Amino acid sequence: MRLAVVLLFLATISAICHTDGYIEQVTQQIHLLRPRSGAAGYRLKDVDCLSWRLAVETNNVRNWKLVPEECEQYVGHYMLGKQYRKDCEIVAHSAIEYAKSLTLVGDGKDIWIFDIDETTLSNLPYYARSDVQFGALPYNDTKFNEWVAEGAAPPVPGSLPLYQTLLPLGFKIVFLTGTAERFKDIRISNLKAAGYHTWEKLILKGEADQGTSALVYKSKKRTELVDSGYRILGNLGDQWSDILGDNLGNRTFKVPDPMYYIS
Repeated sequence: MRLAVVLLFLATISAICHTDGYIEQVTQQIHLLRPRSGAAGYRLKDVDCLSWRLAVETNNVRNWKLVPEECEQYVGHYMLGKQYRKDCEIVAHSAIEYAKSLTLVGDGKDIWIFDIDETTLSNLPYYARSDVQFGALPYNDTKFNEWVAEGAAPPVPGSLPLYQTLLPLGFKIVFLTGTAERFKDIRISNLKAAGYHTWEKLILKGEADQGTSALVYKSKKRTELVDSGYRILGNLGDQWSDILGDNLGNRTFKVPDPMYYIS
């Protein structure tokens, strides 16, 4: 009986890895977690972890520093499981339907803004490490920058198909990220390796903007784009600071990310 259960588990994992290229990329680099559903029995005091994640995604819980220790396994199972991929894909589907409904001017000034981390490129292989624990341990800038420098981040589910749909519709793509300017070359290489082969602008955080909050920095850069004659028709990010502030665009879309919060 025990052997049968083990074989069934292995067969399930094999099916998951072969039916989704994204999971296959990720699981080549990180340990496998046993699939679970719902909140997986992990609860904060008087708060279900699924409810905590919902509050995070709706920006009702703000300025949090760490994933609650009690919810680390739940967040891990969510990020590695089917539900995260489905959630990302429905965001992309909604964005595609919106984009197709528009009539562009055709002068090259209609743009769609993409954030990078957890929006177009996934750092999930890094966050699944035992020394990170899906955001339940304090952020380590040195370790994260070492991961970024590897240039091995896979695409976020749904975002690449959205990108591939926008280009033939006539949208110009702008990547706006809080990544430091010194990582420009590795970001270019990683984006292209993940399938994002062309764009209008790649905006990284320069020395003059270091120390500025994400909300202020991204508002400033979007305002500069608008002042240059661009029309922001769509804006996709995983953080609320990506899609709030000045000149946020005609319509915003948020990719789920319960692993960290950037104000």
